[in-house]
Amino acid sequence: MKLILLRHGQSEWNLENRFTGWTDVDLSDKGRQEAADAGRLLLEQGIRPAFYFTSYLKRAIHTLQIAAAVMDREWVPVCKDWHLNERHYGALQGLNKADTAKKYGDEQVHIWRRSYDTAPPALTENDQRHPKFDPRYASLTADELPAAESLEQTIERVRCCWEERIVPALRQYGDVLVVAHGNSLRGLVMMLQHLTPDEVTKLEIPTGTPWVFELDDRLAITGRSL
Repeated sequence: MKLILLRHGQSEWNLENRFTGWTDVDLSDKGRQEAADAGRLLLEQGIRPAFYFTSYLKRAIHTLQIAAAVMDREWVPVCKDWHLNERHYGALQGLNKADTAKKYGDEQVHIWRRSYDTAPPALTENDQRHPKFDPRYASLTADELPAAESLEQTIERVRCCWEERIVPALRQYGDVLVVAHGNSLRGLVMMLQHLTPDEVTKLEIPTGTPWVFELDDRLAITGRSL
């Protein structure tokens, strides 16, 4: 089995150095090129995913669509799962990272961005950025809708998708491509490689670069490429 992890290409807010989280911004021109390059690289390596996963956010969905088109595998079934969304950055969403550091201090912003168990300031219930106002999350319960998340909380929801959907898909289809986000993919790598909280906070996953894990029947890593 092969599990291919792909972080979406550069988004418009990556380019503008803004906290994004669940805000549904699209890919930049560079991001679209990164998505095409990722598909081309998988094609050149002879990797043929038989099932796709992505989040509810268009920067991941469009990355998958572009890569699949390059591979001429747009017909492959896809599961969109909100559990694979980026970490919810709460009230920081939309703010410029440099400006936020000037306001709150580099140390505080570093804690919000890089600590394992500290969440950023939460959205209020009447903030229009709250996911309860977004129709794509209408079926979720109040307990499932985050107003802000720590990395730990993000990884716990990703674990639901891993155990209930991705693992069964790997066993059924063999090679599975997951196109998601920096923090949700950190969660999957943490589970695969049994990383500690300290190790996972230091893990960097670049945009538009496929990571291919070869797995045995026990889901132990037997090799990694790309």
